[in-house]
Amino acid sequence: MRDIAFVAFLFAFIGLGFRRPFLFVLCFCYIDIVAPQRLSYFLINSIPISLIVFGLAIGGWLFADDKRDTRWSGRQLLLVMLLAYCGMTTMMADFPVEAQDKWSWVWKALVWAIFLPLTLRTKLRIEALTLIMLLSAASIAIAGGLKTVAGGGGYGQLQLLLNENYGLYEGSIMSMVGISIIPLILWYRRYGTIFPPDWRVSLFCFALCFACMLLPIGTQARTGLVCLAVLAILSLRAVKHRFLYIAGAGLLAVAAIPFLPQSFTQRMETIRDHKSDQSASTRVAVWAWTWDYAKENPLGGGFEAYLQNHVRVEKAASSYNPNAPQDSEAIVYEEKSRAYHSSYFEMLGEQGYPGLTLWLILHISGLTQMERLRRRYLKTRRAEEQWIAPLATALQHGHIVYMVGSLFVGIAFQPFIYMMLALEMGLYTYCRRREQESGWRPLMARPAQVPARPGFSNRAGFSNRG
Repeated sequence: MRDIAFVAFLFAFIGLGFRRPFLFVLCFCYIDIVAPQRLSYFLINSIPISLIVFGLAIGGWLFADDKRDTRWSGRQLLLVMLLAYCGMTTMMADFPVEAQDKWSWVWKALVWAIFLPLTLRTKLRIEALTLIMLLSAASIAIAGGLKTVAGGGGYGQLQLLLNENYGLYEGSIMSMVGISIIPLILWYRRYGTIFPPDWRVSLFCFALCFACMLLPIGTQARTGLVCLAVLAILSLRAVKHRFLYIAGAGLLAVAAIPFLPQSFTQRMETIRDHKSDQSASTRVAVWAWTWDYAKENPLGGGFEAYLQNHVRVEKAASSYNPNAPQDSEAIVYEEKSRAYHSSYFEMLGEQGYPGLTLWLILHISGLTQMERLRRRYLKTRRAEEQWIAPLATALQHGHIVYMVGSLFVGIAFQPFIYMMLALEMGLYTYCRRREQESGWRPLMARPAQVPARPGFSNRAGFSNRG
């Protein structure tokens, strides 16, 4: 029955795409995030549905879409350079077979991020992409939130629709992504037009935000808790009554502690002392190994270069626990082929210093562009522009949450994040095109000083004739 629902929905989505080619783009985003082919039992799990819709989306844009308003962004050039460099390191990878496996989906994520901004030439399309990304992620977040409320969860135990660590279905990744989309959810609640703001939209958005905040508890991912704290701090920029916000957030946090599972609080306590936790101490050791590896291999070792690591870690003794007396003694153990658990070290180990530099420039320039849009449109008095600064702020806050969360999760090439980057590029090129075509200036800014033409009086009422 579930397979029939997936097939019916996908066929309806694809069918509408033949009337409106941009819907192919949205359909591929849905497939890439939710992965319905993996949720299916037999009807579509053997069909390359992702590749088919990928081709339809690009073909629909090439042959049927209007390209008059298409603009190219400098960040797309950075993506092209990163794509080419990753292709080069893949050919020279330390583990060619394993590298090819990761390259098989990384190149599609990068190509899609390069292509997607070209289709975002109107406000409606920008909003539609935002909505489909939110609803697709919501299908995972809502399931995780409901299971958490029902008493399920645990580190590595909370199943998010799919019983495997694929894409957003990995606990730490989804908890980070769930927190990063909260600003976009709140933006849509106020400025969305596809579903106009009313009490039903507000109720769904607030409930979805709550489900996203439950994900760090259900998955017991320390990354999610750190991201939630970062978002709470960033939100101070947007609230009017900051002291009330701080007091309310503090009271809410204190009130929630008694309701948190003991296993969650114990795991979060390891944030203060990573040496007492095997997972955290191993990550630090792998980062040290990656740093030394990059010194000897400045161009990187290609995808999955971590498979050759071998670290020796000493786990510090914890306080005596009668139920676990073995934890009160220091333990020395060895680990092999441990993943980076950090996007920064993932880029350093796999793509070397050039790849890490390109990756950092890509993200820092995105944050800078969103800050420029935010300041430029923050006080505009035009009603049709009121949505731009809040969207730029929401994207920037979500981007910062990702940059902090990626310190502890290896998601340098996570497709969902690259869709957010494409959304930033689309918004920036859309605003730039409007400004260039109409000679636009912010309404709240000082009017441009235009020299008076002969025969016309100036603003003070004096004629410019001698």
